Amino acid sequence: MMQSSSDASQRIARISGHLDPQNLQMEDAGTLRRLNCRAKGGASGFKVAILGAAGGIGQPLAMLMKMNPLVSVLHLYDVVNTPGVTSDISHMDTGAVVRGFLGQQQLEEALIGMELVIIPAGVPRKPGMTRDDLFNINAGIVRTLCEGIAKCCPNAVVNLISNPVNSTVPIAAEVFKRAGTFDPKRLLGVTMLDVVRANTFVAEVLGLDPREVDVPVVGGHAGVTILPLLSQVKPPCSFTPKEVDYLTDRIQNGGTEVVEAKAGAGSATLSMAYSAVKFADACLRGLRGDAGVVECAFVASQVTELPFFASKVRLGRTGVEEIHPLGPLNEYERSGLEKAKKELATSIQKGVSFIRK
Repeated sequence: MMQSSSDASQRIARISGHLDPQNLQMEDAGTLRRLNCRAKGGASGFKVAILGAAGGIGQPLAMLMKMNPLVSVLHLYDVVNTPGVTSDISHMDTGAVVRGFLGQQQLEEALIGMELVIIPAGVPRKPGMTRDDLFNINAGIVRTLCEGIAKCCPNAVVNLISNPVNSTVPIAAEVFKRAGTFDPKRLLGVTMLDVVRANTFVAEVLGLDPREVDVPVVGGHAGVTILPLLSQVKPPCSFTPKEVDYLTDRIQNGGTEVVEAKAGAGSATLSMAYSAVKFADACLRGLRGDAGVVECAFVASQVTELPFFASKVRLGRTGVEEIHPLGPLNEYERSGLEKAKKELATSIQKGVSFIRK
C-alpha cells in the first residue's frame, strides 16, 4: 500500500525529532509544531544525559552508552558539534533513543526528566599541564552545568568526570547547596579510571587477566591523592617493595603517561570513556535495585576528616547507599594516605572557595 504524503511527513518529522528536539514537524495544515516523541519499540530503561557529548571523552562515551541496554533515552548536550554526533550515534541499532541539544539555550531542555547525568565537559589536559591548570576553565563550566541540573533534574544521580575532580565535585556540591537540592548520595566524582589502570597494571605484574583483579583505589583523582591499596588486592597476593613503588607510581601518573604518549594530540579519552561507562553502568544497576553493586568513587564522606574522599561505595536506588571503611592499611599506605589528605584538603578548599568568593 502506498503511503500518503502526510504519513511520510509524519514519519520524517518523528525521526528528525529524535535527532534534535528543536526540529519542527509539518502538520497536515502546513503549520509547524515541535515533536517530542519516543521511537516505536524503544527500550525500557533509564534516561541519561551526557554533558560535553561532542568532546574527546564525550563521543566514545556517548557511543558506549547507546550500546547499554539499561539506557532508554540518551540526551547528548554540548556547545558545539552535537547535531553531527547525535546523527551519527542515532544510526546504531540499539534500543536507546538519542536526542541532541546544542548550546546554552538548550541546556535545560537536555536535562528535564533525566535520571543519570554524566559530565565529561571541559578542556582536556595537554603536555606539561597539571589537573590544577584546568581549574579556571573547567570550574566555570561545571558551575553552569550544575546550576542547570539543580533547576531541571535535582533528583538525578550525577557522575562528574570534569577535571580536576578533587575540586569540581566540591564546586558541584556548593552549587547544589545554594539551590537547596544537595543530596550527597547523588553526587559522585568518577575515579574509575584509576581503578581500571590499577587492575590492568597489577594484572600485568601478576600475569593475570585484568578482569580477575580488583584493586581498591582511594583518596582522590590526581597525582599523590590517588592511593592504590595494594595490600587489599583480590585475589590476595604479595608484592616486593620495588613492585609496590613501581605500581603506585604508574597508577598515580597514568594520565601523564597517556598525555605524553599522545604528544599534544590529546589525553586519556578512550580509557576514560570506557571507565565512565563502566561506572555509569554500575550506577544504573544500583538504581535498578541490583544487590551488591560496589565501586570506588569520590563522594561526600566521613571516612576521613576531609569532607570528600574516594573509597568503595555501595550503589543503590538512591545513589550511594553505603560508604565502606578503608580497612587495614600497611605502613606504606598509611604514609601515602597522609600525603593524599594534605593535597586533597587544598584542592577541596579551592573548589569551595570558587563558589563562595
